[in-house]
Amino acid sequence: MEKSKNYTAIQANNLTKKYGQSFALSNLNLSINEGSFFGLLGPNGAGKTTFVRSLLDLTPLDSGTILINGLPHTSPDSRNYLAYLPEKFSFFPNTTVKETLDFFSTFKVLEKKNRKEQINEAMRKLSIEDLSQKKIRQLSKGQLQRVGLSQLIIGNPKILILDEPFGGLDPLLIKDLKDLLKDLHKEGLTIIINSHILSEVERLCDTLAIIDRGQLLAIKKVNELDQGLEDFFIETISLNKETQS
Repeated sequence: MEKSKNYTAIQANNLTKKYGQSFALSNLNLSINEGSFFGLLGPNGAGKTTFVRSLLDLTPLDSGTILINGLPHTSPDSRNYLAYLPEKFSFFPNTTVKETLDFFSTFKVLEKKNRKEQINEAMRKLSIEDLSQKKIRQLSKGQLQRVGLSQLIIGNPKILILDEPFGGLDPLLIKDLKDLLKDLHKEGLTIIINSHILSEVERLCDTLAIIDRGQLLAIKKVNELDQGLEDFFIETISLNKETQS
């Protein structure tokens, strides 16, 4: 897969999507730089899920364009750059971890020999080598999250999209997951997190965007915030509601 010369990982231009008379996306423009740790924020119904589903070409847009590493998001080749882990995911309960990873590796653009190598490397990176023969139904929530991330990185995607990755995890597991994500980011991956846990977004991400009613309200470097992220988020959303009322 040839490396794009475009240093913008994702470029979304004038995205519009309507359901009936309601806009899920309303002329949304958003640029995500290669190598960034990006937080996608907004209240329920803000359009975050529609945006992500549009990136994955699961929701057709009414208008607008998306480039992924310079390729149209409707191009099958563009999906080689992306890997997505939803908030709620499941695997076949009676398969082993290694069988699960082998199954998902068949969906990647890999030769059989390379699949085996990448499965072993993914298990090593996520420290689940000792779980390889365990069945999925025997895993804890934290172990299952590691398996989810393992299948995500097989095939060497450039962009990871994680939907509410901290949901249902206790503080120790959240710290564990954050450390894993930091390690993956250090390897040069672009990571996009959609989360309501603002404190974790503030600690992890270098850039954030706030959207509401399908519109981009703010995009900001985390280290340039003049206040805490929670205060900035509430202020931005409240101001938008006042403007719209």
